[in-house]
Amino acid sequence: MDMKDRIKSQLGEFPILLYMKGTPDFPQCGFSAKVCGILKASNKRFAFVNILEDHEIREGLKTYSNWPTFPQLYVNGELVGGSDIVEQMFNNGELDNVLDSVKYPE
Repeated sequence: MDMKDRIKSQLGEFPILLYMKGTPDFPQCGFSAKVCGILKASNKRFAFVNILEDHEIREGLKTYSNWPTFPQLYVNGELVGGSDIVEQMFNNGELDNVLDSVKYPE
């Protein structure tokens, strides 16, 4: 499976997916910690990929998303944005609407 297919598979499997540095319990950068905190505050279930443990995903995702920095939040397979965008959307209430659109498989 090539890198693009790996990323598409991950995005298809998890409705809310955060590509981040570290884990939600032990984020390895302040930006990843900020987005995790926002997602936890939203009380929505989300998955994550620790890009520090997968160099291929880290480099491939930059090309796939045309977004050079991390974290990267995806909802329903679409890039929402990085830390600043997620924080702005959270503060103005837009993020709740996006997260509420998620349909979890039963």
